[in-house]
Amino acid sequence: MELIQHQHTRHVTMFAGKGGVGKTTCAGATALHHSRLGGDTLIISTDPTPSLAHIFEVDPATKPAQVTGNLQLSELGQAEVRQMWDRKFGPEMYEVFSSFVDVQYDDFCYFVTSILPGLHDEFMVDYIRELCEGGVYQHIVWDTAPLGQTLGLLETPAMLREHLRPAPRIYSKLKLGSQTRRPVLDILRGWEELSARDMEFLRQAVEFNIVTIPEALAVQQLDGILEEMARFGFHPSRLVVNNVIKEIGGSDFLAARAEQQQGYLETIHRSYGSLMRIVELPWFPHEIKGLERLRQIEAHLFADEGDRQLARL
Repeated sequence: MELIQHQHTRHVTMFAGKGGVGKTTCAGATALHHSRLGGDTLIISTDPTPSLAHIFEVDPATKPAQVTGNLQLSELGQAEVRQMWDRKFGPEMYEVFSSFVDVQYDDFCYFVTSILPGLHDEFMVDYIRELCEGGVYQHIVWDTAPLGQTLGLLETPAMLREHLRPAPRIYSKLKLGSQTRRPVLDILRGWEELSARDMEFLRQAVEFNIVTIPEALAVQQLDGILEEMARFGFHPSRLVVNNVIKEIGGSDFLAARAEQQQGYLETIHRSYGSLMRIVELPWFPHEIKGLERLRQIEAHLFADEGDRQLARL
């Protein structure tokens, strides 16, 4: 209840999309916007190949890196995720698995954080939930992994529940963990409760944004993405269509591309305009890198914010 009551002051904005559509750029511009309005803001990337530090032109070795007076940046690569997972969950989870599998602890940690589908993403949700509840930041902007990997975290609680269904039979003989002496079933139930808490956090405190581009494959994927998210009770509030050609300047090439894009844009607005706010970002002739160019993206992303605030009054 405390999380729900304070979601407006400790708000998490999540950007998801297939690789290469510009979600990191949109996340960066959004974080810059929140920090400019006031309140400490953190932008965090859980993409295995993060590019936030490159876009903001800061040193990625500093964690978190200071971007502006009240904006910080944190990129969590595989090494950082493993260290954090190890501190919080590693020994307890190893205790369960080593009860029936002969595996060394280091090999087990590598398997869970690098290979086992879903658990890496589930841990990141839990980490961001704790950041949110900690109250240090008024705004947290989350740049996720490419959407195929992000959707994996949505399946994790269902996978866990399915796993727990036969648990009384499978684990009945595994009475106590070797180290904590806790009943193994108690540990497993704790994981299920953690999954439920993290899922509720996603539903109650996270604003979902999808980023796409006006191309055939990207548009075709939107139905599946939205159906999958709706199945878990997630409803994106905004769809950002990136790289829209707005200025042709006498170029036959750009004119042909713009005409092609127009058909996809009409499909997007017709299919999703009643479900969420759609924002079109123009295609820029230069690389989006550095604060000045990120502010250009911010201006387009939040161009109608003043109008929407007046409409609510």
